[in-house]
Amino acid sequence: MQSLFLKKNEERRILAGHLWIYSNEIDTKFSPLKNFSPGEIVKIKTSNNQSLGIGYINPQTLLSVRLLTNNPHEKIDHDFFISRINQALNLRTICFSKPFYRLIFGESDQLPGIIVDRFDKTLVIQLNTAGSENLKKMIVESLVEVIKPETILLRNDSSIRKTENLASYIETVHGLAPEQIILEENGNPFIAAIKAGQKTGWFYDQSYNRDRLKSHVKNKNVLDVFSYNGGFAINAALALAKSVTCIDTSEYALELLKQNADLNKVREKITCVASDAFLALNNLENNGQSYEVIILDPPAFIKKQKDITKGMAAYLKLHRQAIRILQPNGILLTTSCSLHLSRDMLLDILRQAMIKENRKIVIVEQLHQAQDHPIHPAIPETNYLKGFIARVL
Repeated sequence: MQSLFLKKNEERRILAGHLWIYSNEIDTKFSPLKNFSPGEIVKIKTSNNQSLGIGYINPQTLLSVRLLTNNPHEKIDHDFFISRINQALNLRTICFSKPFYRLIFGESDQLPGIIVDRFDKTLVIQLNTAGSENLKKMIVESLVEVIKPETILLRNDSSIRKTENLASYIETVHGLAPEQIILEENGNPFIAAIKAGQKTGWFYDQSYNRDRLKSHVKNKNVLDVFSYNGGFAINAALALAKSVTCIDTSEYALELLKQNADLNKVREKITCVASDAFLALNNLENNGQSYEVIILDPPAFIKKQKDITKGMAAYLKLHRQAIRILQPNGILLTTSCSLHLSRDMLLDILRQAMIKENRKIVIVEQLHQAQDHPIHPAIPETNYLKGFIARVL
């Protein structure tokens, strides 16, 4: 392994427990970036030659190095991955009674750049960095040894890979991957499209929040905006909601939602609207429609720091539209997966919407990502999902 040297005092974040090194923190005089290839395993050292551990590098990106281990003598081999996978599996086994969860959540499981979702005997993997891509064979073999799955599908088509200059592809690397699988969440079955759906086909991070919704919907008319394939909607219908109206731009996602409604025998409660969310909310208001519960689970409106102003305006518009068609004493469940929108910022959007629409809001519950998405205490980026259940007076 080549050695990579940091500039003086740039090791402070690593010593504080972080796993990332940026290219401008590297001493390129002693370790020129041109000497390294994307995904190469390197020894990481301070300016005075103190060992910090071992990681992999992509010299073509700003976030250049991700630490794999603090032990400079540890080998990055099958035993390394088997140990880390078993460590991640142990946490999920404690938290979940059934094998449906995010098995590996990147840096939080000490496996940077690697995402693995488990659907019982099917694993769906995302390798988002050049380093994890180079280690693909070892990762797959280690997962086969520990989990013994029937199928492993690589969904290496995330937008993150573009920043690493990696090709986008979907590939079955173990067994035969079906188009769809059935998973179980909160005791209920759901269909996920693991090949054609978004990301890995299912958003396990919302499982806790979908369960919390249940106590607020009995005998009520529910509106689910950005419904995707029905995670929130079906849970609401099963929790004895009177009706659930679902809005999503994707007709494909709504077809999956209908299949999930059929699977759970709640199809008669579900109405689907294929439309832009802002346009649909405007039409509902113009038609005098109102609801007792509204769910807002939008995609990330703020994907980059430069998008904050525009994204904040979109979030505020969305909440104002929702509040206008929410009945008095109605329930608003709102979440955001935008990394650059903090919990306090989302709360402030609720406050602004309340004032502008002349309504009073009280927070009933605070929401967060499920236990299979643990938070690395030194990496705030791993604490990305936030939300509230609010009563709007």
